[in-house]
Amino acid sequence: MTRAPAPVRPVRGGASLVLVLGGLTAVGPLSGDTYLPALPAIAADLGVGHVAVQLTLTASFVGLGLGQLLAGPLSDRFGRRRLLLVGTALYAVASLACTLAPSIETLIAARLAQGLGGSVGIVVSRAIVRDVYTGARAVAFFSRLLLVFGVAPIVAPLLGAGVLELAGWRVVFALLAAVGVVLFAAVALLIPETLPPELRSTGGVRATLATARTMLTSRGFVGYALACSLAFGGLFSYLATFPFIVQEVHGRPAMVYGALFAVNAAGLTAATQVTGRMARRVGARTLLGVGLGTYTAGALATLLTVALDPPGGGGPGLAGLTVCLFVVVASLGAILPSATALAMERFPSASGTASALLGGVQFLLGAAIAPLVGLGGRDSAVPLGISLAVLGSAALLAYSVARRSPAGG
Repeated sequence: MTRAPAPVRPVRGGASLVLVLGGLTAVGPLSGDTYLPALPAIAADLGVGHVAVQLTLTASFVGLGLGQLLAGPLSDRFGRRRLLLVGTALYAVASLACTLAPSIETLIAARLAQGLGGSVGIVVSRAIVRDVYTGARAVAFFSRLLLVFGVAPIVAPLLGAGVLELAGWRVVFALLAAVGVVLFAAVALLIPETLPPELRSTGGVRATLATARTMLTSRGFVGYALACSLAFGGLFSYLATFPFIVQEVHGRPAMVYGALFAVNAAGLTAATQVTGRMARRVGARTLLGVGLGTYTAGALATLLTVALDPPGGGGPGLAGLTVCLFVVVASLGAILPSATALAMERFPSASGTASALLGGVQFLLGAAIAPLVGLGGRDSAVPLGISLAVLGSAALLAYSVARRSPAGG
């Protein structure tokens, strides 16, 4: 039997809660963005090709996706705080294993475990927000989390590139292990339990599966979840290919990649704050529609830009590509908080399970997309342009289906 709908409760912890939940939410991008500048160096050091080293990114996405599918329902049954402590501890240990990995196979396995640990913070943070907020207030709070989330992509690639130049790629993972330790301590000291025992699910696996089945037959939930996940999938395409595009296609150093990546991440951060301030005035559906329209326009412009860029130069070049990608990445600042709030508000009695399905689809889709884009080769940006255009168009279609669904259906 699932728990009764949780009443909206005041947040205990104030700014500290926002910072810690934002840090937990940022674990996913932090785990990837910090070591993205090192992908070519890892490939050279371990003697593997670019597709093999991109599998370390895929393994992390798989862990982040599958882990959320498990952690969400478990948090509905056992509470939020206890699961966060387990997840942050696993993340720290797995990050240390990445540091010591002697082969690409070991690194892939450690990245999978790292993703599993990091997934707990992502899914449970969303569930905590839904425990205490709804409607426009939820959109605003998700936007506040994305402010912290957005700092990671700005700082991480620059930090990773700097550490790579000074100490090598293994030290990057040592820093991530330290982040895991800090998050564990922060959860232990600052995070309250937002789901009291009397409101927890008591029906076991069968009840959880029944709840998940109900969600997956809701046209509104599936439509908003797919719109969010498909757009998010474009972000994974960008993460997997942009280091090679900058460093190998255009011949620029890792620090240039880090700087360009930080600019795009700053756009995402700024857009999330605009979204949070406009949520009550405009509404989540309108914000999501505008975000998806902007995303798709930027994606089509990206495809056109790379198609017009001849191998010998003379086309829009890296500058033109970066402008288009800035539009795509920044638009996610409107898409992610709006779609998340719209999907999760339909199932207030099982926010952990809803968060799990939403996050699981996002990261498993990313796990599938990253190697597919990589198979297109590392000497062209065209595969990235194609993937963004297809995903943006599909996300708009999913949104149009969700908009026509009845409330709660």
